[in-house]
Amino acid sequence: MREEELHRLLTVAAEDVRPAHPATTGWERARRVRRARRAAGATALAVALLTGGTALVLRPADPPPPATTATPGRSPTPYPVPVRTLPAELAYPGHPLGRLGDPVGATLSARPVRRALALHQPVDPQTGVAGRIRVLGDDGVVRDLDVVAPAPTRDAGGNEAAPLKTGSLSPDGRTAAFAQTDEVIVVDLTTAAVRRHPLKGYLEHVLWSGDRLLVGDDDTTYELDRGTGAARKIPVSPWNVAAPDPTGQPDLLLESGGTPPSLTRVRWGGDGTHRDSQPVDFRALPPGHRVDEFYGRGWLNGHLLARAGWATIGNSSGMEGVAVLDARTGVVTHLLDVGWGRWKSCCEVLGWDPDKTVLLRYDPGGLLRWRPDTGEITGVVKDLYGEISLATG
Repeated sequence: MREEELHRLLTVAAEDVRPAHPATTGWERARRVRRARRAAGATALAVALLTGGTALVLRPADPPPPATTATPGRSPTPYPVPVRTLPAELAYPGHPLGRLGDPVGATLSARPVRRALALHQPVDPQTGVAGRIRVLGDDGVVRDLDVVAPAPTRDAGGNEAAPLKTGSLSPDGRTAAFAQTDEVIVVDLTTAAVRRHPLKGYLEHVLWSGDRLLVGDDDTTYELDRGTGAARKIPVSPWNVAAPDPTGQPDLLLESGGTPPSLTRVRWGGDGTHRDSQPVDFRALPPGHRVDEFYGRGWLNGHLLARAGWATIGNSSGMEGVAVLDARTGVVTHLLDVGWGRWKSCCEVLGWDPDKTVLLRYDPGGLLRWRPDTGEITGVVKDLYGEISLATG
């Protein structure tokens, strides 16, 4: 028998012989399998790391994120302006104007004021009959304006209104003015002296612009020099011109009005009159919120203009509201939703307090303070019916 045949015969015979230590042989086989698998895994990991590292080194750097560019005409932060609503119950923390409803304690002729805080003409809410004008001094005493009794204003159609207007009291609280047919009456509240200046027309509106007095009717506005009594016509609307900030430019007035509402700047000087207009911008308000039409007097404080109007709030139109606008851009910066069920034109703005608080009438019968930057709304006085003019800028 040849050697290779013998080797094959012995191999076949050994295949049926089981190992003497099967467990040891099994563990040894398992170790060999695990060692082989670990070696294969390590090799695969090394290959992966090498490949990934090479790819990371060779991959070009990520491009920088695109710069954020504000789209012209759109707010970079959507709807940053909260729409405030009146609280269900108002707090009355106390305010000097809270004495407006006090009974009369003196006459102006007997006790002139150092400075008036406000003028008030009571009007009976049932009959519409207006009473005598009262003066609240900075000493807290309410005085009867006994040195003059202005007649109701009237237009060419015979329609009458109370003679006290929101712009009657000068910002320094020292002088009051009342438009009358064919004249304007000016009262020095610190001396009780009265002057009458003839001006042609059914005059209804008065407004102080620093030391200047603006007097107007439906289609004419005069600028009166109180020292000389000379008057000239100026190209502004007596209805829509805003009460300027006393520290502002003397040759610039701002109008707000129209449908849809717009802002118009009126400048005049030796080279003539210049007018430029821009629409009121509502992009900072939530969708569906806007002012449809302004009413009452607008009041400037720095670059902020406060004015009442009829507004659309969401899906509801004809709501009473008060807007604050940036007079430089026309953007509405704050909006107060006064709601339904009030008297028409319930909430005319009356001016600003020194702490950037808007003062507004709240009919029926009240006066409120609204601080736009914080949203705080508080009451000043209740049950105060009639017309009010405040010494505010």
